[in-house]
Amino acid sequence: MQKQTVLIIGTVWVEPNSSAAGKRMLQLIHQFLKRADKIIFAATSLKSEKAIDLTSLGVKEVTIQLNHTSFDDFIKEFQPNIVLFDRFMTEEQFGWRVAEYCPKALRILDTEDLHCLRKTRELCVKNKINFTTDELLKQDITKREIASILRCDLSLIISTFEMDLLKNLFKIDEAIVMYLPFLFDEISKYQQEKWKNFGDRQHFIFIGNFFHKPNVNAVLTLKKEIWFRIKKQIPNAELHIYGAYINQQIQDLHNQKEGFLIKGFAKDANQVVKNAKVVLAPLNFGAGIKGKLTEAMLCGTPSVTTKIGAEGMHNNLPWNGFIGDNFTEFSNKAVQLYTDKNIWETSQKNGIDIINTIYGKEKHGKLFFDKIDTIQQNLETHRICNFMGSVLQHQTLQATKYMSKWIEEKN
Repeated sequence: MQKQTVLIIGTVWVEPNSSAAGKRMLQLIHQFLKRADKIIFAATSLKSEKAIDLTSLGVKEVTIQLNHTSFDDFIKEFQPNIVLFDRFMTEEQFGWRVAEYCPKALRILDTEDLHCLRKTRELCVKNKINFTTDELLKQDITKREIASILRCDLSLIISTFEMDLLKNLFKIDEAIVMYLPFLFDEISKYQQEKWKNFGDRQHFIFIGNFFHKPNVNAVLTLKKEIWFRIKKQIPNAELHIYGAYINQQIQDLHNQKEGFLIKGFAKDANQVVKNAKVVLAPLNFGAGIKGKLTEAMLCGTPSVTTKIGAEGMHNNLPWNGFIGDNFTEFSNKAVQLYTDKNIWETSQKNGIDIINTIYGKEKHGKLFFDKIDTIQQNLETHRICNFMGSVLQHQTLQATKYMSKWIEEKN
C-alpha cells in the first residue's frame, strides 16, 4: 500500500480523557501513524487544557478558519491524498473546499455515531413519544447527515446497529460505508491478573462527558429513579459520578448522606473504573458505541445498562452484566451484580469475550487500510458508481459554497 499524507479536520481538538469521541479519534490517528508520511490535524476551535499534544506523536497541529480562503491556500499547498472529517458538520463546512482544491484526495467521514439517530431519540424522550423510523426520517438533521455520507468516498460506522440502519432503511450502498468499531488490544491473561478482585472493589460508578446530553439525562435518571432503590438494599454503598465539563445542574445533585457523590473530572479514568465494583449507565437515548461501557470491560468492571446503552456493541455475545429498561429491574440487577460474586465474575468474563472477539485492533486496522487501498486504486470508478453522491456534491455543495463565500465577503 502507498504511503499516505493525511489531513484530519476536527470540530474540536482531541480529548481522549474527556470523551469516547476523543478516544476514537486518537485510535484513528494511531492507525494512520503506521502508514502515513505526514499527518496534519486541523481544527477551528480553541484548544482546551484537556486536549492532548498531538505534536508529541509526530502529528502537526494547525488552526483553521471557517468561511475563509486561507483554508483553500492551505490545502492546495499540502495536497493530502486522504482527508478525514470528524463528523458530518465538518464535512458540510469544508467538504466542498476539499473537493474543489484537492479533488483527488479520498474523502472519509468518521460519523462517531449517527447524530441524527441520537438527536431524534433525544427529541422523542423530551416530547414523551415513542421513537420510530418515521420520526427519524422526518428530521432535517437526518437529511443532512445522510447527504454527507453520500458525498464522501467512505464513511466509518461505529456500531452494527447503525450499519444495519444505513443499509436497510436508507439503502446506502455498502461500497461507501464501513463498519469500524473502537480498536482495542486483546485483554491478556496478564492484564486480568492485575485487576482487583470482587472482594477488593467497592462502590458504583458513572463516568461521562457532560457536554453530551445523554450523560446528563442518565445521571438525572440515577438520582430520581434508581439510586434510592439500590441504597435501600445496600445502605453502605456509594455512587461516584465522574466526568469532564460537569455543569451546575449535575453538581447540585451531590449528597454525602445519600452516598450520591459528584467527583468531577478523572485524570485517570481507567484507574477509577478499575477500583469500582459496578458501572451504572441508564442511557435513555443515544447512539453509537458507549465508551463508558467498553471502558468498563477493559477494566474488568461489570455494568448495568439499557437496551440503547448496549445497542450494536456485543453482537450475540452475553453482556458484561445486565441490560434492562425497567428502573426497578435495573436497580435489582445492580444489587445482584454488586453482591453475588459468581454473577460478577461471569459478567467480567463476558466483557473480556466481547472486547477480544469484536474490537480487535489488528483485524479491523487491516480491513480499514485494505478498503482505503481498494478505493484509491479505483477512485474515479468508485465515484461514478456513487451517482447520488455526485449529484449531492454538485447541487448541495454549490449552495454551501456560495453561502460560505457570502459570509466571507460580509466578514
